[in-house]
Amino acid sequence: MAIFIGGGMIGVAFGGGLPVLFIAAAGVGVTMLVTATTHRGTILQRRTKRARWKSRQRLGTDTFIPFDDAEWDRLQKQAAKATKKEQAETAKLLRQMRANPDGSDGMGWLQYSSKTPGIAWHAPVGQQPYLSVAFAVSGQIRGMESAGALTRAAAGWGRFLARRASPASLISDVQTLTRVLPPDTAMQDRWVLERMESAPVLGDMPTDEDRALHAIRLASYEAQKRSYSEVIQLTSQDAMVQRHYVVVSWPLTQKFTDAAAKFGSGRDAWRALMADQIVATVRGLVDARMGTVRPLTAKQTVAVIRHQQNPNMPIDLAGPVNPLRDVGLASHDEFSAHVVESYDPTILRRGDPIEDAPGVTWWHRTAAIHGENLAVAGRSPLWCLDLLVGRELTFVRSVSFHMHLIPAGQAKAAARADVVRDMAGVVAEQQKGRLVSDDSTTRMSAAQRRAKDLEAGSHHHGASWVGYITISAPTREDLAQASRQLEEACATGLGIDFLDWQDSFQAAASGTTWPIGRGLRPDSPSLATRAIGRLAGRSEKEALS
Repeated sequence: MAIFIGGGMIGVAFGGGLPVLFIAAAGVGVTMLVTATTHRGTILQRRTKRARWKSRQRLGTDTFIPFDDAEWDRLQKQAAKATKKEQAETAKLLRQMRANPDGSDGMGWLQYSSKTPGIAWHAPVGQQPYLSVAFAVSGQIRGMESAGALTRAAAGWGRFLARRASPASLISDVQTLTRVLPPDTAMQDRWVLERMESAPVLGDMPTDEDRALHAIRLASYEAQKRSYSEVIQLTSQDAMVQRHYVVVSWPLTQKFTDAAAKFGSGRDAWRALMADQIVATVRGLVDARMGTVRPLTAKQTVAVIRHQQNPNMPIDLAGPVNPLRDVGLASHDEFSAHVVESYDPTILRRGDPIEDAPGVTWWHRTAAIHGENLAVAGRSPLWCLDLLVGRELTFVRSVSFHMHLIPAGQAKAAARADVVRDMAGVVAEQQKGRLVSDDSTTRMSAAQRRAKDLEAGSHHHGASWVGYITISAPTREDLAQASRQLEEACATGLGIDFLDWQDSFQAAASGTTWPIGRGLRPDSPSLATRAIGRLAGRSEKEALS
């Protein structure tokens, strides 16, 4: 719009006349038309998604095949002897075979040994490298809690974030992840088997009386089995349980390497620094009332990721997992779905080959929650409760929120700008004699509260955030129905006016709800913040910290 308006003014000034003015006005109108926001996004966004999808289909990147050395070598040899058309087809197959799926592109491990916290090393294309560690937590709310307990829990979580948002902190991003899945009744089944009496056995040379008594005991035993089975089935029917995780990210900046240099040299110094950081993070999460906290090993982290791709795989099945090659399962994309084709390992008995496991297919779809798409209203700490435990949502899902921590100085400047902008809008409406809308006053009061929270002495800091929801279903029809149910629940219960479905790149979008810290592009620091960082320079080699 600026180009059209500026060009029109310059054209009129140099004698272009009405034709130039008409072209500029038409350009402004077309720009406003293609960027107008609707409940299905803008025209420009829809065209961009369609173009991206066609490009992916042409290149073959809409399919993911786990990397295999032997198959890669075979395709390379085949390409060397093939015709030009065959070479194009082989190149497409080579692009489909990748080390990591799109959702974890550029992911490796700094530490992946057993019984030690798994430290993932990320170097995604076009982004700053960082390290991430996933922590399993039991959650702040367990059973019935008073309003005071909820307030203290929210305040504790706020203190955890604030203490890691200062300029001296090495942490930049925090991700909360809740996996909502059907309950696993294996422990209940085991409890029943351990406490039930063994099946009655008919002795040698039984009499008619022994046979009658044995029949009565056998009928009682079978009735007990059926009774316990019915109890377990009834209590687990349409029930969903939650597994909570917190993922913390450390960007690999000069500040990080300077801090690691105090612990030694090379990657061992990085691991020593991260060991200290992990202990401090566990202590902070416990202080934030997150319950039981334990860092996941690399195997356990990959087991969670594999379960999110194939819910038939138990979320705690970490034994047979190789974190170096088992992150991604074979999959392909449709325009609105990430489709994973795998198997059900729970059917197998010990020693059975994998080939005997029945095949399963899971369809996944991811949507983003942006702040500008939320209804203007006050919210309590439980505003997402319908999404996490809602009885209307019976499908498997992952809910993830990413927060980029912003130091108080930068956040205070942004809050002041918001207050000035919102107050100016209210004053302009009043001066024109219009009724001030509720949305305008609510936005202004919210900006004023943010500015007050950041006033001197408050020890508060800022954050930018984005949320993601991945839903999973066994069929395309079930996924479509789940999408409609999710949209309805978000619009009515959560005040989310618009879910931004990440169509045309659903495989990459699935990674935003994996415990690896993907999905948030940090805000660009202001000029003043960058200047202060330059003035701070590097730490002195002789300094202790």
